[in-house]
Amino acid sequence: MTAKIYHNPRCGKSRETLKLLEANGITAEVIEYLKTPPSYIELDNILIKLALEPRELMRKKETVYKELNLGNAELDRATLIDAMINNPILIERPIVIIADKVTIGRPPEAVLTILGTVR
Repeated sequence: MTAKIYHNPRCGKSRETLKLLEANGITAEVIEYLKTPPSYIELDNILIKLALEPRELMRKKETVYKELNLGNAELDRATLIDAMINNPILIERPIVIIADKVTIGRPPEAVLTILGTVR
């Protein structure tokens, strides 16, 4: 079985999630999303599968969140997704995709919930 992980190697939770996948026999396609952010369509699909609005997948404590005034309730979905693509540090991590299931590895054990549904 394979997975795709949007990964930040400097993040402890991301590293733990990757180790957990490997410990469960999952081969991971590692995407360092800070270097290679998802496309608009990919990020929109991730949000849909997570049943989240863009702001719910954002790291609100990042400086750029405040600088771009992304808390402004008048900003639409497309604007928020574009902000995450242009500033990938805003994207919560790690995001794990296995088959058609998606989860955020916070805590890392959250990936276990989707492992059981795709085996």
